Amino acid sequence: MEEKKKKDGEGKNIKELAKGTQVWKAIFGDLLFGEFKPFSPINSLMRGIAKIMQLHPYNMSVGGKRIIMYTFCLGGLSVFFFALLSCTGAFLMIYYNPDVNKAYANVEDFRYIVPFGILIRNMHRWTAHLMVMFVSLHMLRVFLTGAYKPPRELNWIVGVILLVLTMLSSFTGYLLPWDQLAYWGVTIGCSMGENAPLLGAKGPFALLESGKDVNSILVGGAAVGQPTLLRFYLLHAIALPLGITGLMGFHFWRIRRAGGVSGPL
Repeated sequence: MEEKKKKDGEGKNIKELAKGTQVWKAIFGDLLFGEFKPFSPINSLMRGIAKIMQLHPYNMSVGGKRIIMYTFCLGGLSVFFFALLSCTGAFLMIYYNPDVNKAYANVEDFRYIVPFGILIRNMHRWTAHLMVMFVSLHMLRVFLTGAYKPPRELNWIVGVILLVLTMLSSFTGYLLPWDQLAYWGVTIGCSMGENAPLLGAKGPFALLESGKDVNSILVGGAAVGQPTLLRFYLLHAIALPLGITGLMGFHFWRIRRAGGVSGPL
């Protein structure tokens, strides 16, 4: 009996600790309060794909149909732009070679040789600008309407990470044309990383020495060259899109768990 009471007391203390912090509760609440199902995010997403109506919460407020007046569909348009970028990027990958001796020539081929190449490249470029703008506006809307408050604080953190990944995707794609503008723009950008706090070798409170800081990891050498182009290409075409896709799926699932798209508070 004493051991059982002791275990019950420990469990109660853990639950009280979790209730003390809203972010902690948002992250670990399902696990600590017995609602956790290992594949529930995947199952929810698959049900949403099978039945479009499942993308909406079970219960919707009276003014839920007018929610577009508050959101301006900024989040949905950001997802649309990401899907368009994925399609046009897949087409560009067919003809692009991440080689410093061939990259610029490949980009010029899009203008003069590849059928509809200039159209696809311009769509990819301008859609990237639009996605950065709309994701930023979406975050501003969420902040101004108080949609970051409980129980949506975890989704706010995920949204901030998605904004950072969107910016990184735009930055890594900037180098791929391998022209003078891209070369010197990335050179300046990476030098800013060298002077960043904590992670830069020359920045305030530097924790990493020269050759092991953010600038060295991105550049891969003393100056922007072939290692830099290859690393930026892999980040832009594989790593960052996969990360954005996974976080978007989790983002949608959390929106649905919170009762759908939020209005002004």
